[in-house]
Amino acid sequence: MPFWILIKDKEDLVNNMIKIILATSNPHKLEEINAINKNPNIIFDVIKGDFNPVENGSTFKENAAIKAVEASKITKTYCLADDSGLCVDALEGRPGLYSARYAPTQKEKIEKLLNEMKDVPYDWRGAHFICSMVLVDAQGKTLHSETGKVFGYIDDCAKGSNGFGFDPVFFIPEYNKTMAELPEEEKNKISHRANALIPMLKWIEENL
Repeated sequence: MPFWILIKDKEDLVNNMIKIILATSNPHKLEEINAINKNPNIIFDVIKGDFNPVENGSTFKENAAIKAVEASKITKTYCLADDSGLCVDALEGRPGLYSARYAPTQKEKIEKLLNEMKDVPYDWRGAHFICSMVLVDAQGKTLHSETGKVFGYIDDCAKGSNGFGFDPVFFIPEYNKTMAELPEEEKNKISHRANALIPMLKWIEENL
């Protein structure tokens, strides 16, 4: 699911503290961002109200930029957006940009994916999660972008109760577990969102 981050005006930069607002309809997103962020001077909170830009980009980065620019038009300040999804090799990159709209519910998404992959041998079940982030200024000019990925395989059944989305069927050979079977602390070291957010946080620390 998408989110955008609002970094408020100078009044929020008291004592080197930056207050950052996440805009997302997914409560797990805020939990994950807060778990990944290790900088006590950057404070995250959820945004109030709706934010539904038209995501008609042809790449994850384009969609992230669209959301960041639209957020900057509303807030007139720095905004950071992300776009993420699951890309499956045997499905020519699907569900990809349409991961959030692949099916109505999380359970149905997993069932649909497993059904599409039911006759695909293990060696051809490669996949990756991707997360692209774009930071813009108050005028909508891109300041910085990051892309994070994590590679694995689509398992033949759902396993684990941690995480969300396609995590229960995303198998990581190095751990011999699905993403949903990993402890949260371990997942937040290797996830696509962590691989994009950690360098983005470093850039924010050094430049804002």
